[in-house]
Parts: sequence; structure tokens; C-alpha cells
Amino acid sequence: WTRPDMALYRFADAIVAGRPVDVFGQGRMQRDFTYVDDIVSGVIAALDRPAAPDPEWRAETPDPATSGVAPWRILNIGAGTRVELMTYIEVLAEAIGRPAKLNLLPLQPGDLVRTEADIADTTAALGYAPTTPVEVGVRRFADWYCEYHGVARD
Repeated sequence: WTRPDMALYRFADAIVAGRPVDVFGQGRMQRDFTYVDDIVSGVIAALDRPAAPDPEWRAETPDPATSGVAPWRILNIGAGTRVELMTYIEVLAEAIGRPAKLNLLPLQPGDLVRTEADIADTTAALGYAPTTPVEVGVRRFADWYCEYHGVARD
């Protein structure tokens, strides 16, 4: 499952209904799409390897992601790879078995062209390694979506 206000769900709703998908940035934006199973594996890895105080931490040059006293640490959990938005939509449309009608729009003010999680610290600290490519994750979502909503595929 996913929240209905998230992009993947909204895109699927539009494709199934034959409505245009609003695509900002002409679809050239790149995002780090992460499959839920990979997020869960990162959370479980964090539970299995609690943080320890950082002996290198110094008040004169503090690292806000760690602590010299408290056992906590801030880590990114993501796929660590960028996927172009247009590719994401194409994979979804193919998985649903219907074409995506596109409403290509300019980049929204304040939006970033590229985002990607830096998971190097997470990999080092937790052994975290995402394993689900976007094509597989989107296909799994489409399978669930179509079954849940009774969508017949062509």
C-alpha cells in the first residue's frame, strides 16, 4: 500500500482514469525513488545496530548528525540512485498496461531538478544495501494497485 496523495498513486489513478498526469519540469527531474521493502530493511538494520556515542565528536566543530554523549545518529535511508521522473511514469504505465497521457508543465518555483539520498554513512554503519530497482518496485505497486482496485489490464 501507499498513501493516495503520493506521486505514484496519483499517477496510477490518472493513467487508469485516462486523465493527463501533471508532469512538472518536463519530466526531466530526477528523484531517489525507494521501494518500501528497502526502507524497512534499513529501519530493521538500524534497530539491530543501535548508535553509540561518537568518540571523535567535538563541541568546537560539532557534527549535527552524531553525538559525543548520547547514543544517536542521523542516517539517510534511500535507494542512493536517481531516476528521471519520465522513466518512472513510463515504467508505471507499462506495468498497468495503459498509456500515460502527459500534461508537461514547467518546473515549479523552488523545486529541485535532482535529489538523491547519500547512503554512504548508512551503508558503513548498518550494512544497508537497497536491492529493489525502480522497475521492480513500480511493477509490484502496479500489481497491488490493479488487484486492489479491480483494474483489468490490457
